[in-house]
Amino acid sequence: MLELAGKVALVTGGSRGIGAAIVRRLARGGADVALTYVSAAEKGRAVVAEVEAAGRRGLAIAADSADPAAVVGAVERTAAELGRIDILVNNAGIALMGPLEAVTLEDVDRTLAIHVKAVFLASQAAARRMGAGGRIISIGSCLADRAPGPGTTLYSMSKAALVGLTKGLARDLGPRGITANLVQPGPIDTDMNPAHGPGADQQRSLLAVPHYGSADDIAATIAHLAGEGGRFITGATIAVDGGFAA
Repeated sequence: MLELAGKVALVTGGSRGIGAAIVRRLARGGADVALTYVSAAEKGRAVVAEVEAAGRRGLAIAADSADPAAVVGAVERTAAELGRIDILVNNAGIALMGPLEAVTLEDVDRTLAIHVKAVFLASQAAARRMGAGGRIISIGSCLADRAPGPGTTLYSMSKAALVGLTKGLARDLGPRGITANLVQPGPIDTDMNPAHGPGADQQRSLLAVPHYGSADDIAATIAHLAGEGGRFITGATIAVDGGFAA
């Protein structure tokens, strides 16, 4: 029997990159999966088609994580159309980086809206509907713990906030049998940070292994936390970073 059979998951930012890999992995595990996207409707539909090809139900929801109403609405629509919500993966993110003096108030507001406020609101909305065995998993960044160079202040600050949020969720929701965990990826080969893009060699030099990770490396950890193997893991920050923080 598939470990996640009968479960329903929502993956924010699930139309591409790490998010799409997570959607596919959860579907292969037996879960029905909804995803959100902002503008990549065609990619979202393509990922849903893969979910359906795996014999599961899929749902693509247009929702900008910077919009609080859209975030909560995505959770509610998932529960309404797929019948429940058991797994929430807070994956949507942006990478606004550059010199400190160039960061604008708009940059700050949008980054914190997507990386912090949306994660809180989605987790709060999902927790209202989850029963025992529920899973809330957020995607952070290795840059929350280590800033190896200039230009990451805003991004690192926003991802570091998820450490405290995750610990708080674990304490609030643990008595109900719901776990909350944070996964911190290192350099992952995606269109946002390609393994052969500008700065890739410098990033590789910071790793204990000589190569970027893949989106499937992150998805494998998410699948473990979402399944029975994750039942006694909560409030944890798990590095999947090729030794970046070693």
